[in-house]
Amino acid sequence: MTESPFRGVMPAVTTPFRDDLSVDVELLARHVGWLVANGASGIIPLGSLGEGATLDFEEKRTVLSTCVAAAGTAPVTPGVSALSTAQAVRLAREAEGLGCRGLMALPAYVHNGKWHETRAHFGAVLAATPLPCMLYNNPIAYGTDVTPEQVASLAERHPNLVAVKESSGDVRRVTGIRAATGDRISVLVGLDDMILEGLAAGASGWVAGLVNALPAESVRLFELGSAGSREQALQLYRWFLPLLRLDTVPEFVQLIKLVQAEVGMGSENVRPPRLRLPPEDRDAALRTIRAALEQRPGR
Repeated sequence: MTESPFRGVMPAVTTPFRDDLSVDVELLARHVGWLVANGASGIIPLGSLGEGATLDFEEKRTVLSTCVAAAGTAPVTPGVSALSTAQAVRLAREAEGLGCRGLMALPAYVHNGKWHETRAHFGAVLAATPLPCMLYNNPIAYGTDVTPEQVASLAERHPNLVAVKESSGDVRRVTGIRAATGDRISVLVGLDDMILEGLAAGASGWVAGLVNALPAESVRLFELGSAGSREQALQLYRWFLPLLRLDTVPEFVQLIKLVQAEVGMGSENVRPPRLRLPPEDRDAALRTIRAALEQRPGR
């Protein structure tokens, strides 16, 4: 099996929309190139932050082909999720054909099954291609929690399962997965405001959100945390936390796109059922964002 592509800072990229809510392919290509140029080690389209649930199959193909072309040598590892297992398997195979170098397997939309059903769904996606895969565990958003022991059992059956994006919010899951799987499975932090805690517990990567707007700062924070440069990392983390916490609320897509708009790399356009932030909420968010940007390191 090829080397795992899941390491370093991997942006869960937003999907840019024009005012008519069609996919803005040109902006997507520019955004992906900018992220890679600023140190992103890979690109993850079609996840929750990418509003993948609002895209039809052809739009997903367009997003993936655009990202692959724009990312250069950086691996593109899309989120794979759908209402049905068959649709997820189809997307996984299409991603392989378009040149993606890994997959991030999500639970099926809507259905929160028991473990035997969850195991079968993940197993079908993992078996669909030989690509290295990362399992996305986010019980808060998806209602499906995959325990360290269940991760280990899946890894025994599927050699191409090589990583977990851990978004439970419990940093003990990092050490739990490492204890259950040893060096077999790498753990990537999936919540922005848990990155230093996750690295200290043994994580080796970060699937990040605010990196969409602030890639240089995100990569620097990851590097400092990985190197054990505690004081420098904490200083940067304290500045960054008001923004990183925007990744952990239900309106995280709107908020991160708002930060992108503030730094000139994106717009606030989102697809329904999401809507732009109400004026009161937007004004409060802008106060937080602009205060942080005024104190931006190196400004």
